Amino acid sequence: MNIIKLDATDSTNAYLKRLLSDGLGADFTVITAKKQLKGKGQMGAKWESDSGKNLTFSVLRQDLGLSVTDYFVLNICVSLAVYKTLKAHQVPDLSIKWPNDILSGTSKICGILIENILSGNLINTAIIGIGLNVNQTFFGELENASSLKLILGSNFDLDELLHEVVENLKSIFLESNTNSIENLWKAYEEVLFRKDKPSTFENKQNELFMGFIRGVSPTGRLQITLEDNVLKEFDIKEVKLLY
Repeated sequence: MNIIKLDATDSTNAYLKRLLSDGLGADFTVITAKKQLKGKGQMGAKWESDSGKNLTFSVLRQDLGLSVTDYFVLNICVSLAVYKTLKAHQVPDLSIKWPNDILSGTSKICGILIENILSGNLINTAIIGIGLNVNQTFFGELENASSLKLILGSNFDLDELLHEVVENLKSIFLESNTNSIENLWKAYEEVLFRKDKPSTFENKQNELFMGFIRGVSPTGRLQITLEDNVLKEFDIKEVKLLY
C-alpha cells in the first residue's frame, strides 16, 4: 500500500491532483495528513478537524472506465467501505445519509468527497476524500457531529484504522468488478438513513415538506414519496433532509 503521510497540506484531494499533474500516483495511492488547511466537504462546505486526532485522507482510483451516468456507484462503494469498517468496531446505529455521510444515530462521524476526472464520457480517475472523526471530543459549534471516541469511549490507532478502510475499499471495488452492481446498490439502500420513515425536507426555496425516502435512482437522485403519494426525484442541490 503506497501511503504518503503529511503533517499538513491544503487538502489531501488537492495534493493528489498535483501528483497526477506531475504524472505520478499509482492506483490506490493514499495521501493522509494530520491537518488540512483547506479541507472541504460536499457542496464546498468547510471540514473542521483537530490536528492529529482524526483520519483525513484521500485515495486515488485509476483506470475505472466507468460511464459518467454511473458515477453514483463510486459513492456506494466508498460509503459501504467506511460503513463496513465501522460496523466491525461495533459502532451503534450506523447508517448512510444520502449521498454519502456516515452517521451513528443522528450524529455525523464521516464525510466523503469524490472528485472525478473525465476522459470523454468515461470516469477513468477518481480522487476519494474521506474525513473520519476518530479521537476528537470537542466540535465547537458544529451540530450533530461526533467521533468514535465519544461514541465508544476509547482511543483508536489512526494507522490501523486507515489500513482497514483502504483494504475494505479494495475489497468492495473488486466486488463491483466481479459481481452485479445491484447487490451493492441493495446493500446501500438497506442502510440508508430515514428510509421508509416519515421525514421533513427543505427544498432550494427554503420551503418545508413531508415525505418518505424510498431509495436512490440509477443517476444518484434521492427518491421521495410526497404526501400526495407521488414519487419524485431530487439531486443534492434541490433538497435537504432535516433531522
